Amino acid sequence: MNRLTYILIIILIFSCQSDSENNDHWGGISPDLISAVDISDYPKVSSYNPTFYDENNNEINFLNTLIQNGVNTIRLRLWVNPADESSSLNEVKEFSDELKSLGFKIWITPHFSDTWAHPGQQQIPTNWESLNFEELKNQLYAYTSQIMNEIDPDYIQIGNEINTGILFPHGKIADNQEQFVELVNVSANAVRNNSTNAKIILHCAGFESSNWFFNIVEEVDYDIIGISYYPWHHGKSLDDLQNQLSNLSINFNKEVLIAETSYPFTLGWNDWTNNNVGLEEHLILPDYPASPQGQKDFIRDVKNLILEVNNGIGFCYWGADRIAWDGETSTNGSTWENQAVFDFDNKELPVLKEFNLN
Repeated sequence: MNRLTYILIIILIFSCQSDSENNDHWGGISPDLISAVDISDYPKVSSYNPTFYDENNNEINFLNTLIQNGVNTIRLRLWVNPADESSSLNEVKEFSDELKSLGFKIWITPHFSDTWAHPGQQQIPTNWESLNFEELKNQLYAYTSQIMNEIDPDYIQIGNEINTGILFPHGKIADNQEQFVELVNVSANAVRNNSTNAKIILHCAGFESSNWFFNIVEEVDYDIIGISYYPWHHGKSLDDLQNQLSNLSINFNKEVLIAETSYPFTLGWNDWTNNNVGLEEHLILPDYPASPQGQKDFIRDVKNLILEVNNGIGFCYWGADRIAWDGETSTNGSTWENQAVFDFDNKELPVLKEFNLN
């Protein structure tokens, strides 16, 4: 073999490797990329029998439309003992089985609470309140193990938006950082001991304090850094978001994703329940107005910035299902209908096209 032939072979090998690497990222064939929606309320929404339509006003099936538009993962919240069956273990298990049969991967978000958990609220489940710390750790291990054995998710979070901790007062970072880390470790160990495939996500709301937070949990055995990004809460610079995601990936050598995001297609409303977003000051203007195109462009750019982040693996759109399910005059309906992926006539919005990774 002469030297020129050898050089040409080497070039060809590296060229093939490069193509393979590109095919494993956005627009390619990698099974590890996440194009997700959180549709935790869909069992409740579907009980009202809404009819959904495509862009040509043909009746469509909600879940099939997600598949056809490229969604490959469904994120579901889980509450310990909710006031009703919503987000209970039984409901989430049954829904997960249905979703798996359709080919979706399952991403479970246990809040380790009977209700919403987020940075301002991490209420311990009522039935766990009397437990001392050692008993709480045992209960947490058993509960996480039950989730893994009964639902067998592809992805599982250890809590939801745990910037301030979990299972207050025991795991409040400001009061006892060591106990917080211990609790997260207990739950992570339960995942590892009951599954060889599930990936563990640690989830921080916003990115400004994320370096501080992920330094705290550096000793925890986990796989993925998850960040919530809502412009009205977490800043209006996508450049800052991208830079910080890149920093997190480099600093902690983890895969990264946007665990929650969304954007309004209007500032209007379709029921009498106050919406979370309804003012122009909540928007990124002039780039992303509250319009179907503005919503689509925002998610397109969020998707693209994840593409450019080293070890960026995807995003999840929160509340995709949260139409005004309880009727136009409900004061106990949706706070999110102007951010769903269907409009006020339950017609699919252009944003759905941005979930396709091909």
